[in-house]
Amino acid sequence: MAETLLMKNVKYLVTCDDNDRLMTDINMLVTDGVITYIGTEEKTADKIIDASRMVVYPGLINSHHHLYQTFTRNLPQVQNMELFPWLKTLYEIWKGIDGDSVYYSSLTGMGELLKTGCTTCLDHHYVFPEHSAGALLDAQFAAADALGIRMAATRGSMDLSVKDGGLPPDSVVQTIDEILKDSQAVVEKYHDSSRYSMHTVALAPCSPFSVTGGLLRESAALARSLGVRLHTHLAETKDEEAFTLEHYGMRPLAYMESLGWIGDDVWYAHGIHFNTEELELLAATGTGVAHCPVSNMKLSSGIARIPEMLRMGVKTGLAVDGSASNDGSNMLEEMRVAYLLHRLNSSSGAPSGYDILKMASRGSASILGREELGHLAEGMAADFFAIALDRIELVGGQYDPKSLLSCIGFKGAVDYTVVNGKVVVEQGRLVNVEEEKIVSKANAAVEKLLNIK
Repeated sequence: MAETLLMKNVKYLVTCDDNDRLMTDINMLVTDGVITYIGTEEKTADKIIDASRMVVYPGLINSHHHLYQTFTRNLPQVQNMELFPWLKTLYEIWKGIDGDSVYYSSLTGMGELLKTGCTTCLDHHYVFPEHSAGALLDAQFAAADALGIRMAATRGSMDLSVKDGGLPPDSVVQTIDEILKDSQAVVEKYHDSSRYSMHTVALAPCSPFSVTGGLLRESAALARSLGVRLHTHLAETKDEEAFTLEHYGMRPLAYMESLGWIGDDVWYAHGIHFNTEELELLAATGTGVAHCPVSNMKLSSGIARIPEMLRMGVKTGLAVDGSASNDGSNMLEEMRVAYLLHRLNSSSGAPSGYDILKMASRGSASILGREELGHLAEGMAADFFAIALDRIELVGGQYDPKSLLSCIGFKGAVDYTVVNGKVVVEQGRLVNVEEEKIVSKANAAVEKLLNIK
């Protein structure tokens, strides 16, 4: 028996489709997780939501995160640090993570994402204390399934510790053989390449300053043999640039290209310090960038050249990055910050509010290789969220719903979030879990990780 959902009489449907259509007073029918009808005909369904007061958007797609960091946000000792000292300080806490802390930090971070309109989360997990490897990604997928969010996990890795000239402590690095063996096992266990998959996996060595060239080269070969994508941090700071120039005699992108890390199956987090020639190479090869403006501002890393990337055709998505460098998992906030940051920095050359929405939906879907996500049309996955317009903070904002989220912003939980055709947030509350129990258990896990008595 088919499961159906009808969004009835939608006041505004912001499709982000190929024609950038804004539809009014429209019905959208979902059947077994797929949008099967958009139009004015009367339809019936198992569940009907009256959307006559609402604007409906494609689900936002977070293209880079570190969910485990949720438990180390807002720590006073790192609030004024830049990336390298920030990492070295926090590694001393992160080396104590376990399956319990990863499960509850994932529930917390992805729960916040769902409540703010995000329907797909890509997590870059790269800290694997001894004897913990498989259990940590098991915990992440279990949390995603409990919430009902679409999960794109990465099997991250580090093999360059402090004693070898890297940043992480010895206890969280692994050998190349250990990493490759577990990477293949995770892909075989969780990666689903079907069109509307709820689980995907990518391989993601952490960064040029925490992994060896051998690991990068071998990971690229393994990923391509398994048919999965590649992800890492790149061009985030000037310190990273100095590191690759000193150790390899090349700028970061040239170094990665020399190891096979370029092409339409690769995307980088941050990409702040690419020069024009490098942006041209990214555009020509289909290599993507996940833009993380809040994190980049907090860590004083710089401002990515997003206006130029968009004009040049670089595949660009939006992301919140780790909660310890963002202090939240809120894609709506990320959108507004991105809009304002580039308005300040680029004036009339900045992306429009609607451009930012498309970056957070279609752009992120593109860099994750998910053509069935990111916009609303028949045959697309039924991932979307809805906000009622008849609230005092949105008065006067209804005349351009396509730019509303960036120009005005939305500061609370959305009214509905739907993933794979199922309502997972209703009236601003998570549907599949008890929020109060999560808060209690997550806070206890935070205290354990931080050794708070």
